[in-house]
Amino acid sequence: MTTIFGIPVQAFLGQLLVGLINGSFYAMLSLGLAIIFGLLRVINFAHGAQYMLGAFIGYLLLVHFGIGYWPALIIAPAIVGIIGIVIERLALSRLYNIDPLYGLLFTFGLALVIEGVFRYLYGVSGNPYSVPPLLAGGTNLGFMFLPNYRGWVVIASLAVCLGTWFAIEKTRLGAYLRAATENPRLVQAFGVNVPLLLTLTYGLGSALAGLAGILAAPVYQVSPLMGSNLIIVVFAVVVVGGMGSIMGAIVTGYMLGLAEGLTKVFYPEASNIVIFVIMAIVLLVRPAGLFGKDA
Repeated sequence: MTTIFGIPVQAFLGQLLVGLINGSFYAMLSLGLAIIFGLLRVINFAHGAQYMLGAFIGYLLLVHFGIGYWPALIIAPAIVGIIGIVIERLALSRLYNIDPLYGLLFTFGLALVIEGVFRYLYGVSGNPYSVPPLLAGGTNLGFMFLPNYRGWVVIASLAVCLGTWFAIEKTRLGAYLRAATENPRLVQAFGVNVPLLLTLTYGLGSALAGLAGILAAPVYQVSPLMGSNLIIVVFAVVVVGGMGSIMGAIVTGYMLGLAEGLTKVFYPEASNIVIFVIMAIVLLVRPAGLFGKDA
């Protein structure tokens, strides 16, 4: 049997695949966090709850309305994004000009409320969400068997992450967004509706969390705890990449997902803490993160 570092090649590549899938969700979620922090200077602790909302909306659409995966892939992020817009208009917009700690406390409290409501309604046990028939089964690559849905998650996540990066960094709308965060009065003097831009930015970040949630539903069970179990890891990813760095969030998400997968191969006991160990080392060497502007 072919081995890599004494590990059967199928087991080695299987764990790499698991790490890549986890990294796909880390990248999408940390991307949304990086956008919201980088452009609004809000540490959005409700991001995990919005991820959970995306998964639950897809689940409820299927159970109560018979709406399958593909329409839910559009509907769920749109609903989560609209909810994010309402939250930003009613609450977060009032906190921009005061200590950022208040925004963190508000979103942390909001996450607890959302999670508490869903725990009350659905308990803490997970609910299954079936893989869409089009993506059922797998593909034999010769050296391993690749589940089709897992491959779709990696491709979809990469496409969304790169598309979002391009929109913010390389388009006129993205330039307006970045300028509005640096000098909102000047941008508004040129006729740009800055409050609307900020609202849409938070809505976009929320929608990305909702999209990650519906993508995750067939991989993990839909549970009220799925967001809180992931959000601390995602914050660590954002810190390692550099707070507010969009490309840093994407690259670091995949990188740390793979690091976690490799750790499960060579030292499984450390797989739950390896990301935090890497974060501590990066902060000692580069306090602004790998892609941070002050690094």
